[in-house]
Amino acid sequence: MHELVHLLQLISVPGIGNQRARNLIQRFGSPQNVMKADIHELREVGLVDEKTANSIRQGMNADYAEKQLESAEKLGVDFCSIWDEKYPELLKKIHDPPVLLFTKGNGNFCVERSIAVVGTRAPSAYGRRMSELLASNLVQHQITVVSGLARGIDTAAHSGVLKSGGKTIAVLGCGINVVYPPENIKLYDRIQEEGLLVSEFPLDEQPLAGHFPRRNRIISGLSLGTVVIEAGERSGALITAYMALEQGREVFALPGHVGQKLSRGPHRLIKEGAKLIECVEDIIDEIPSLKSEVQEKRRNHIVNNLSVIEKKIWQALSDEPKHIDAVSAELELSTSELLAYLLSMELKNYIRQLSGMKFVRQ
Repeated sequence: MHELVHLLQLISVPGIGNQRARNLIQRFGSPQNVMKADIHELREVGLVDEKTANSIRQGMNADYAEKQLESAEKLGVDFCSIWDEKYPELLKKIHDPPVLLFTKGNGNFCVERSIAVVGTRAPSAYGRRMSELLASNLVQHQITVVSGLARGIDTAAHSGVLKSGGKTIAVLGCGINVVYPPENIKLYDRIQEEGLLVSEFPLDEQPLAGHFPRRNRIISGLSLGTVVIEAGERSGALITAYMALEQGREVFALPGHVGQKLSRGPHRLIKEGAKLIECVEDIIDEIPSLKSEVQEKRRNHIVNNLSVIEKKIWQALSDEPKHIDAVSAELELSTSELLAYLLSMELKNYIRQLSGMKFVRQ
């Protein structure tokens, strides 16, 4: 706890961001050693200017740090520093990972299998329905859904998870004890009981506009991929998508109705190379590590119900799209005969047909 006070104190010093705090702690060995260093030592390492060195040396915000710790204890808020074992490895890999996270909930990040779902704060009925449905289907594959507790798509995604008994993480753009938007108080309470609330902002910090881009990098940083459902061309959801790309993560977009403003964001992403998705399987096809035991059991069930010829077709297909001509040549079946079997298997939901007469296992 003593080190935590010093860390809270250090990161609250003006001019000390995440990167500088990490560098200082690496150089001096601990937050306490940084706070005890004299001005000459601080300036000598070349990481801070004289004004910032003076602020550190004067022990700025010591009372503030103590109060943060006391309030957190009363509210049941936990801390997770980047040096803790429970700090998510996925988040460590982004350009500017938070040095310290405030968390409240079940205490488990569950991000080894995680997908972010984001979008507009004012969705259509279609967007809201698809967000909730996608989130619910992700739960069926034991995938954690990450979002931002905002109005609209975020709210629908979190709600879809909770209705299905899954795991969800809400990343806040304010202090973890501040409910924003206020109408989401019931959702906030359910997530802290059944999921996890996360914020890098200190307690009582209000939801200022500049906080949300910082929050968005954490949403994408905690996720293997980000799905955008309905968003304008200048939407915060697109910022999250572009951050995901910068972090080397996958980006997915659900197509919308042509001509509607809320479709422009996802359609723009698709034009720029994002994966168009219609169902959870489209996401799993792109990130094979998300395949679950549920899917494997289902596939075993499929195999057991296939006819002799269907089994040969199944074995010729895989999770990678395969053109009908390649399957026809491999099995020495005419294209017309093979197509009849493929369409029958598709109707049974055993396989899926993609554009260009390509097929994959379901």
